[in-house]
Amino acid sequence: MRAARTILRYGPERVIVKKGEHGAISVTESSFFNAPAYPLTQVVDPTGAGDSFAGSMMGYLASIEDTSEKSIRSAMVYGTIIASFNIEDFSINRERNVQFSEISSRYHELQEAVRF
Repeated sequence: MRAARTILRYGPERVIVKKGEHGAISVTESSFFNAPAYPLTQVVDPTGAGDSFAGSMMGYLASIEDTSEKSIRSAMVYGTIIASFNIEDFSINRERNVQFSEISSRYHELQEAVRF
C-alpha cells in the first residue's frame, strides 16, 4: 500500500498492484479496493498469471468502454478469475478451453464469498 501511494505521487491517477495468491489492489488518492484471488486447492504453474490478469482486465475494460471505479473493480475481479484458470495447468492449456459459463460461475462465487 505504501509503495502504491508513493507511485501516485509521480502522477498516475491509479495504481493497481498484483499480489499473487493474495489477489490485487487498486489505489487512488480517494479510494482503495482489494480484489481477492480466487481460491484454488491445487496450483500447477503460476507462470503467466500476472499477464493473464492484466490482459483480461484490459480486455474487459475495452469491451465495455468504461473506466469508472465500478468497472475497474469488476475488471480486477475478472482478472483474478482468468488468472485462476491460467494457474490450473501449464502455459495456456487450461485457458484454451475455458467457457464463459465457468468464468461467470467463478465471478459469482467470488462475489458471494466476499459479501458481508
